[in-house]
Amino acid sequence: MSGHSKWSTIKREKGAKDAKRGAVFTKIGNQIAIAARSGIDPNMNSSLALAIEKAKQANMPAANIQRAIDRVADKNAAVLEEVTYEGIGPGGVGIIIETATDNKNRTFPEVRSALTKNGGRIADAGSVMFQFSRKGVINVEASGEDALLAVLDAGAEDAIEEDGELIIYTDQKELAKVRRAIIDAGLTVRSAELQYVPNMPVPIDEKETAEKVIRVMDALDDLDDVVNVHTNADIQVELS
Repeated sequence: MSGHSKWSTIKREKGAKDAKRGAVFTKIGNQIAIAARSGIDPNMNSSLALAIEKAKQANMPAANIQRAIDRVADKNAAVLEEVTYEGIGPGGVGIIIETATDNKNRTFPEVRSALTKNGGRIADAGSVMFQFSRKGVINVEASGEDALLAVLDAGAEDAIEEDGELIIYTDQKELAKVRRAIIDAGLTVRSAELQYVPNMPVPIDEKETAEKVIRVMDALDDLDDVVNVHTNADIQVELS
């Protein structure tokens, strides 16, 4: 199983740049606020704990994290809703767009516009989703057979080594448990979150198509209400 592609690397590098100008804080803050609905104690709410960890890795100030959690009790705060859209991108690739919004009448047109202006289109509900599975994905700063055996012993369903790190896949309900076991094994977790992982990646071996795919993914990721974008595109060419 591998949904990892150049978009994953580009997105991570872009996220680091976004964090410097604060754009990513809003996205993560929304994720924290939604997760906190199931309980404001991260020790009892694994989804909140993972969202807080993501915030810390992005160097989000503690005050911002607490403010996002406090939205649960704030009667005047806008009510956020998780809405997932499906799209078709250049080359016929599938795209899953996760959003956190207080106004679907604003968010849907923005998502649709980002798709259509960049060679894609919105898709009917369910027409793309079946091509993906919801999985826990953990990035670990480690390589080699010993580390691979350690993460498998920790309960990983699958793991691959890429660019000097391990990309680990888990059952979505086991993400927090496997993450903790990996940390307890002495390995460094770089990130851990739920993702839509493609069941069958679509190889993209033409540079022009690959650039179009990256362009539409980038446009979607730039939207304030979008918290995650996933694709089954497997980009197999070098991009400048």
